[in-house]
Amino acid sequence: MADYSALTGVTTTASTQTSSTSSSSSNGTLGQADFFKLLTQQLSYQDPFKPTDNSQMISQMASFTTADGINQLNTQMTSLNDNMTSSQALMASSLVGQKVLSPTSNGYLTQGDTVKGVVTTGDGASNLKMSITDADGNLVREIAIDGKQTGNYSFEWDGLDKNGNPAPTGTYTFKANGLVGSERQDLGVLTYGQVESVTLGNSQVATVVKVQGIGSIPLSQILEISN
Repeated sequence: MADYSALTGVTTTASTQTSSTSSSSSNGTLGQADFFKLLTQQLSYQDPFKPTDNSQMISQMASFTTADGINQLNTQMTSLNDNMTSSQALMASSLVGQKVLSPTSNGYLTQGDTVKGVVTTGDGASNLKMSITDADGNLVREIAIDGKQTGNYSFEWDGLDKNGNPAPTGTYTFKANGLVGSERQDLGVLTYGQVESVTLGNSQVATVVKVQGIGSIPLSQILEISN
């Protein structure tokens, strides 16, 4: 009987340890309560003639508190980012039907309408020349702009070709160059386009707007909203 009781005691202890280990491993991380349990165990088993150094204990507690605070901050930042993304997506949905300025030199023309855009001249460029080509690369119109321009120069194409006839509906490419100092240089061109739809994103996928005749553009690349 004595042997049986001893075996029963060992079996019970092993079962308790297994249960404790399973409980700890199922969580996967040590929380603040687990830390203080370990600290209490450390104090209960310390050598009374060689007690634990108080400074070491305080250092351990400070390290855990810092790590715990960082984890909580990361959780809060993730939640904040999700909220901001949701708010941004809802705001983006109101862009449908609006005209936006995007970093592309392609513009969509509806016959009888106009196309607006911006030429980026930086510190300044003079005697600007703009060429407009169709989807096949054929020259449709050349426009000369006299004088010196600085910063962003706004332009508007009336939709007429070089013969004064209305150009057909379609996507056109705008190119510009000008004199910068004594050299003629290519300049950046941005165009306005109408937003057809918005694909809402999340914290992992960016919100995307579809611009007529241009395609999909990340919301973050939209530079301006036009009335």
